[in-house]
This record gives sequence, structure tokens and C-alpha cells, in this order.
Amino acid sequence: MYLDLIRWNRPAGWLLLLWPTLGALWFAADGWPGWHLLIVFVLGTILMRSAGCCVNDVADRDFDRHVKRTAQRPVTSGAISVAEALVVGAVLALAAFGLVLTTNRVTVLWSFAALAVTLVYPFAKRFVSIPQAVLGIAFSFGIPMAFAAVQGKVPALAWWLLAGNLFWVLAYDTEYAMVDRDDDLKIGMKTSAITFGRFDVAIVMASYAIFLAVWAGAGAGKSLGAIFFIAVGMAAAQALWHWRLIQDRTRDGCFKAFRLNHWLGFTVFAGVVAGYALR
Repeated sequence: MYLDLIRWNRPAGWLLLLWPTLGALWFAADGWPGWHLLIVFVLGTILMRSAGCCVNDVADRDFDRHVKRTAQRPVTSGAISVAEALVVGAVLALAAFGLVLTTNRVTVLWSFAALAVTLVYPFAKRFVSIPQAVLGIAFSFGIPMAFAAVQGKVPALAWWLLAGNLFWVLAYDTEYAMVDRDDDLKIGMKTSAITFGRFDVAIVMASYAIFLAVWAGAGAGKSLGAIFFIAVGMAAAQALWHWRLIQDRTRDGCFKAFRLNHWLGFTVFAGVVAGYALR
């Protein structure tokens, strides 16, 4: 039950967090960041995503029972109590904080901001017309933390990468929201898929383009070379494939596009790593 609570059987969620965080780690270190920081950010990403799932399921328990895809989640179904879910989330967050404590003071301070955004997001869906933008900030906070851990500061490049990554999150989480659009309309949930209306597919594709353009610009600024741009091109090809999957707005097509996004992120990350290795 607890593994279901943290979506252990669905690693795509933490992979979506991991690839841009590690990409930022490579940018911050100007190459290989060392085993210590690599382990801290890999484990920290998994732990915080799992903690976020606990908070999200508690916040959405009354909504989830009305959505076909989420009706059997442990908290919603009653398999796990609200108190249990919150305790699990707190333990996971504390474990992640323990990892952060092995870095530096600046990173520790940024971790509190990251936690705050993680706690706010589940409730944004009630008040913000595009809550995916809030999720974009939450899912991008590993980027400034990576720079803080390596450099002891958060330079302009980190914010550019965060802004670009926010558009990627907007793209894939809108695909995710398109799956549940009919259910969300019935229960009054606010999502980007509803807000964008008939422009949803166009905005998803534009968001992919902005993400790839920003990260390509960062790679160009670091002279990462042809291999990096080949990887960005491969990621763009994947985005075009996603357009084919979502253009008819079918549940299966949109969900498949969402689930495959971690490969797009991995492709960009692999390009960063290869670009530095061959520079």
C-alpha cells in the first residue's frame, strides 16, 4: 500500500524531476559534478517526489474519488489513512533534508523554498486557472539547488534553465490534464487543459519549443558542440511524435504522451553529459 502511495511502480514521475536537475548539476559544475552531489540529488529527487505524492493524495482525496484514473489511490480508497500518509510524507521529506544537510548553507536555505512550493501545489488546483505553472516551479526547484550545491550561489543561468524547464512541465502536465478533462469539468477542478480550451495542443507544442530553445541556448553558451545539438534535435523529434499522439485528444494518446516525456528529458540530459565529455 505504501509503495502505491508513493507511486513506486510509476518511476516516470521522479524521472521527470531527475533529468533537468542532473542537467543543471552538470551545467553548474561545468562537467562531472562528483559522486557526492550526484547521489544527493538522485536520492533527494526520489524522496521529495514521493513525499509530494503523499501530500497531493491527502489534498485531493475528495476529488480523486470522482476521477476514474485516481479513484483507487490508497488515501482516496481508504486503504491508508490521512494521518498515515502525512507521516510517511514527513519521514520522506526529513530523509531528503538529511541529504541536503551534507551540502552547504545556501542549498539548505533553498530547500525550504522548495518544500514550501511542494506543499502549496496540491491546493493551487482549487484557485489557479493554470496550476501546471505552479507545478512547473515545484518540479524545477532542483535546478537552483544544484547550482547552489556546486557554486554556493544561484546565477542567472540557473533561472534561465528553470524558466525553460517550467515550459516543459507545462507541456507534459497539460497532456496529463487532457486525460482527465471531462472528469475535472464535472467536479470543478481547474487545469491548463480546461483553461487553454481548443488551443491546448498548440500551447503544448509551443511550450516544448520554448523549453528546447532555452536549453539549447544554454548549451551553446557553454560550447557543448554538435553532439548536444543532435540530442536536442532528437528531443524535438520526440515532441513532434507527442503531437501525433495528442492531436485527437484521446485519453489513451494523451496519457501515452505524458508517460513518454521522461525519455525526452533523458535525451536532453544525455546531450549535456556528452557535450561536456567531448568538449
